[in-house]
Amino acid sequence: MGTRADTWQPLPGELPPEVRHHVEQLRRLKDRTGLSLVALGTRTAYSKSSWQRYLNGLQLPPREAVLALCRVAGADGARVVAGWELAGRVWARASTEARTSTEARAAEAPAPAPARRPAPNWRLVACFAFAVIALLLGGLLWVVAQVAAGVCCSRRALSRGGCTRPSSSGRRSSRSTCRRAA
Repeated sequence: MGTRADTWQPLPGELPPEVRHHVEQLRRLKDRTGLSLVALGTRTAYSKSSWQRYLNGLQLPPREAVLALCRVAGADGARVVAGWELAGRVWARASTEARTSTEARAAEAPAPAPARRPAPNWRLVACFAFAVIALLLGGLLWVVAQVAAGVCCSRRALSRGGCTRPSSSGRRSSRSTCRRAA
């Protein structure tokens, strides 16, 4: 941001003509002071970044800032404030129209697609499957070991006479449990 008119950034193209005229008027007043934006901020109690927004047409300055700039530049405040009021009405109308058109476009826009669940990590799935298989296999081996232990016990008990054989009717006698021989 220089102090000469030819060093200003171009104003936004969508700026209404009344607002554009007011911003150009403020730029001429600032150039007339010969102050940098930092010095202007110090003399007017508005920061350098605020003056950048005002003088680049990004934000309409408050009335008090316009009057402070007029005082520093030695300009007629009434005339500049009249331009500020006109620019303010146009700015408000343009902002309302822009907001309404943005809301209308948002209402017309298709609804966003529902979020998809991310694909599961194949390593995690493989580890889980391995753990399930290992548990099932371990359980199966335990059952087989228990059955085998029971069969071995019965054979040993039968050979030692510790268990009674089932009766001919297929039922065991009341003493059909294994007794361990000492």
